[in-house]
Amino acid sequence: MLPIYDRAFVPVARRVTGHHAPAHRRWHRHVLRRHGCRGLAALAEAKRLRVARDAGVVDLPDVAVPMSLWWLVPQYVLMGLAEVLADIGLEEFYDQVPDALRSVGLVLSLSALGAGSYASGMLVSAVDWATRGGSGESWISDSINRAHLDYFYWLLAGLAALDVAVFLYFSKRFVYRNKGEL
Repeated sequence: MLPIYDRAFVPVARRVTGHHAPAHRRWHRHVLRRHGCRGLAALAEAKRLRVARDAGVVDLPDVAVPMSLWWLVPQYVLMGLAEVLADIGLEEFYDQVPDALRSVGLVLSLSALGAGSYASGMLVSAVDWATRGGSGESWISDSINRAHLDYFYWLLAGLAALDVAVFLYFSKRFVYRNKGEL
């Protein structure tokens, strides 16, 4: 996706919009669009679980669920597009950082990705522990037909919505001041 984005999409978007900055720098404000793929994933997983239950293959892990692969395409397309836009946005800050701080900026950017990976792992472990309950089956079970990944995806969508709400709350209250105004 990156070569297509860089060599095809960006030049066309620049011609159409007349903006020199890549389009994703303006699109990042629409974070709900990027988080919508979690809702799509939850809906597709709920459908897959219903089909598995109706077909009687819940306890047959080696049997394919009789469901079309096309149910997964929208969420993977949205996730791929979101990843491309987010990753390029994280890397393109490099030309806007002062020369003396570029290596520090890159390290901080990569450290943020690493910290996000650790936080993601902790969230998965916490959800697994919290939802295990007395039945021994959690939302994130070894048996995908017994798991409830749809609930987990809804949790992620809810956390993303909370993240957007917190961001909007603080961004509307933020006031930028020049050094001379202090």
